[in-house]
Amino acid sequence: MEHYFTPKPQSQHEPFQFTVELFDREFTFMTDAGVFSKTEIDPGTLLLISALPVKAGDRVLDLGCGYGPIGIAAAYLAGPTGTVDLIDINQRAVELATMNAALNGLHNIRVWQSDGFAAVVGSYDWIVTNPPVRAGKKVIYPMLEQAYRHLHPGGGLLVVIRTKQGAKSMEKKLDSVFGNVETVKIKKGYRVLKSIKP
Repeated sequence: MEHYFTPKPQSQHEPFQFTVELFDREFTFMTDAGVFSKTEIDPGTLLLISALPVKAGDRVLDLGCGYGPIGIAAAYLAGPTGTVDLIDINQRAVELATMNAALNGLHNIRVWQSDGFAAVVGSYDWIVTNPPVRAGKKVIYPMLEQAYRHLHPGGGLLVVIRTKQGAKSMEKKLDSVFGNVETVKIKKGYRVLKSIKP
């Protein structure tokens, strides 16, 4: 079975387009088969977007960007003086995120393919992710550890996770890596967790 974290999806193309209002602005997204939540922004991602603490000029990484809703929302908040990098292992997702950045007129975005942090250089004010829970802890936990290394001191990691799909163990892991963890939002069975690099 092909997952949305497959590097090169082979599933037949099924292009789909929808619009959604975020931060009092309408955004348009092109999606396709072989990417996560292709017909709408899923509730967990929407909750994470609503919790974004990004401000003008921030440098942000969207880890596992899919077709780009979190990173594109962050780029809107970061404004022209900010920079938002979107990465995903899925080549189809990378192509869609690139297309969606242009479609929404955002020019402070860079998108490329990367297996976790393999192709990431530099540090960020914020790293944001709706992690691929189905990939398991052996994939996700190293991402959290590497996120710590790619944050400026005082920078933060925001993670959304379903309460029933390992939120408690995710909290423990974040606390062990960062020395702190806070639940910043809870809604419809999802939690947004935040950890700050000391």
